[in-house]
Amino acid sequence: MELKYGYCSDKYQYTMGKSFYDLGMKEKRAVFNLFYRSAPDNNNWAVVSGVREVLEMISEMGNEPEEFYEKFIPGEEYREFRHYLASMKFTGNVYAMREGEIAFPREPIITIEAPIIEAQVLETPMLCIMNHQMAVATKASRVTRATKKPVSEFGSRRAHGPWAATFGGKAAIIGGCANTSNILTSSIFGIPCSGTMAHSYVTSFGCSIKGEKEAFDSYIRTHMGEPLILLIDTYDTLKSGIRNAIAAYKDAGIDDSYKGAYGVRLDSGDLAYLSRRCRDILDTAGLYNCKIFATNALDEYLITELERQEAKIDSYGVGDAIATSKHSPCFGNVYKLVQVDGEPVLKRSEDKSKLINPGFQITYRLIQNGEFKVDITCLRGDATTERIMRGEDIDVRDEFDQTRFKRYMGGTYTWKELQIQMMSSGKIIVEDEPLMQKQAYYKSNLASLDPAEARIINPHIYKVDISDELYDLKMGLVSKLIAEIQDLNSK
Repeated sequence: MELKYGYCSDKYQYTMGKSFYDLGMKEKRAVFNLFYRSAPDNNNWAVVSGVREVLEMISEMGNEPEEFYEKFIPGEEYREFRHYLASMKFTGNVYAMREGEIAFPREPIITIEAPIIEAQVLETPMLCIMNHQMAVATKASRVTRATKKPVSEFGSRRAHGPWAATFGGKAAIIGGCANTSNILTSSIFGIPCSGTMAHSYVTSFGCSIKGEKEAFDSYIRTHMGEPLILLIDTYDTLKSGIRNAIAAYKDAGIDDSYKGAYGVRLDSGDLAYLSRRCRDILDTAGLYNCKIFATNALDEYLITELERQEAKIDSYGVGDAIATSKHSPCFGNVYKLVQVDGEPVLKRSEDKSKLINPGFQITYRLIQNGEFKVDITCLRGDATTERIMRGEDIDVRDEFDQTRFKRYMGGTYTWKELQIQMMSSGKIIVEDEPLMQKQAYYKSNLASLDPAEARIINPHIYKVDISDELYDLKMGLVSKLIAEIQDLNSK
């Protein structure tokens, strides 16, 4: 059965849609923002991934017959609405951050501007895609920032289904992983995949030390000229595995002149100790270029500790920590209505962190000497936007602490818009980029942060602000609501 992800939705998107339809509201122009309120793992930023899948999902909407909708909104009272849905195509505009962008809390990652029913029914599938991929990409970023050595993504078997494995592999690459073991990810996105052998290959030659050597010999023989990695911890890493690997390489005539990469993999035990001992043994045997690859339930914290202990590991393989974003598996993107027919709206909450920014917005990133300094989310076309575009003085105040203030003098900064128009009148208007180009974009963004802001533990908090005009609009709406609530309760 072919799944159309645009209909991986919640019923209430369509019950609301019927009300909009029956009330004659279907042509009202709505603006929705997809954003998150706090980053995972006590961090201050996240990595954008999933935008292309969102665009493709939106472009495929509206190709189902009325009988499809009858399965979940049956009855005569829905007949006219089902007829409308069967011919409804997305006709709006989409503005979004590029994949590989670094996004901060409360900034619009995707903005939908469209007739209200078209925009409303996108909520659940969009969040499904973006929450999954941004969780994985952000976790991959944390893991790869723990070391300067290559990290491979090996988490398909722990992922929450084949779709999650395939597109999680994509997100992991954007977040900095060197490669993935997933062959479908490799096929779809045109990137190399990696993988050699499991313990089952070794034990298939019999449960013996002799069988281990035979397994290594046969693997080298059947993959000569390719990258070779021998798994050496099936029986005893130091007393048999490393010694059989060295013997197998030498019997095959493989040494440091071998044109492909060759090495050994550690998958259990004290990786710091074992890697140092293996390095000594390999060097004594003259195999100085033989690489040591480590796996075994690794994450950013364990890799940081291995690096601190100066483990002799050349590259890492990380599985479930990345594939499931293990420490923070639920990413917090939300999708909120911010404007209807030109009128800004907001959701108010007693929790200040849940008070959203109203209106049709755009975020500008100010840059000095190649370093990102501050992000300012503005109302499109407001006075702050005009000052930024003219390169004038910009004052930045912390929205929640007005004593924190900084001025960026005119002529000392450049800027870029973070939300790019990617769909116009329902049509995708941007070419997709190769996956490794998206990773390169992420890495260039990472390099533009202050190193203190890229720390894994206790990072320095990057400045994020909203324009005075957006602040005044928000506070004005809040004050209006408070006054109306007080009036209602005084009666």
